[in-house]
Amino acid sequence: MLKLSPIDPFIEKHGMLILDGGLATELDKMGYDISTHLWSAHLLESNPDAIRKVHLSYLKAGANCILSASYQASISGFISEGFSEKKAKSLIERSVSLANDACDEHLELLKDSGTQRVHPLVAASIGPYGAYLANGAEYNGNYNVSKSKLTSFHESRWEILCSSPVNLFACETIPSFEEAEVLLEILCQTPEIFAWMSFSCRDKEHISDGTLLSKCAALFKDCDQVVAVGINCTAPKYISSLIEQVHLGAPNKPIVVYPNSGNIYDREKRTWLGKADKMNFGIAACDWFRSGARLIGGCCQIGPKHIQAMKETLVSQKLYQA
Repeated sequence: MLKLSPIDPFIEKHGMLILDGGLATELDKMGYDISTHLWSAHLLESNPDAIRKVHLSYLKAGANCILSASYQASISGFISEGFSEKKAKSLIERSVSLANDACDEHLELLKDSGTQRVHPLVAASIGPYGAYLANGAEYNGNYNVSKSKLTSFHESRWEILCSSPVNLFACETIPSFEEAEVLLEILCQTPEIFAWMSFSCRDKEHISDGTLLSKCAALFKDCDQVVAVGINCTAPKYISSLIEQVHLGAPNKPIVVYPNSGNIYDREKRTWLGKADKMNFGIAACDWFRSGARLIGGCCQIGPKHIQAMKETLVSQKLYQA
């Protein structure tokens, strides 16, 4: 029998789960170099403490779930940059230990102040194959690889993270229906693992490869291991409509949303361009909650101040039970 979902106690106590924001873009704002193909993952080797500090900043801002720095960390990716397979595995494991270290430090700080708090959740970030390609393919899903290659790519990292101290997996920025199928198949082969499934979307109804989000959500409606389905690294102006699409496909699943700022990713320059969507993220978070989202946070260009604003507004509107 499957054990209790790790998100259930938080939803029961607070009415929802507050996630963190963007990791790599926050590191970039702090002046760290994330220009390699490994993006933020190269800091797992060169400056792991920088990652821990970003995790801690989100916990201080009010997040009660943080994602490990494993989005861009894959065996194939590390090997292509000259690391051995053994070192690649150790760095993926380090991504989890850094997240747990930040949680432990945060709880100690709260303890010193006399505040008691439940240990935050640590979600192992499972980035798409497009993150390994490092060419922006997670925003179009154009991989041109076989399903077997996709499966092999994901299985190598999945196996490592299954043995790591995480509460659940965050399969995120999924741009294609085929990759969603692959992730579901791997998940079903590891029945002890819980996960959420989150898609990158190009408009109000479709994921990046053009498939209806409702069709993608329906893949997971009968899988008890999938604790939530939703959207991430997508313009916030589309989120409310996309929540409706998830409801259509998986009406009984909690919905997870953590959009980016609305900027556009330039694949050639490998940076975010344009203007962010003009919105109050605190008010937007309340709107998303009222539409049905129960896991809410941010992705690229969304930092600790955004997460803090979301939590404070949700609390003031009595949607988050502190």
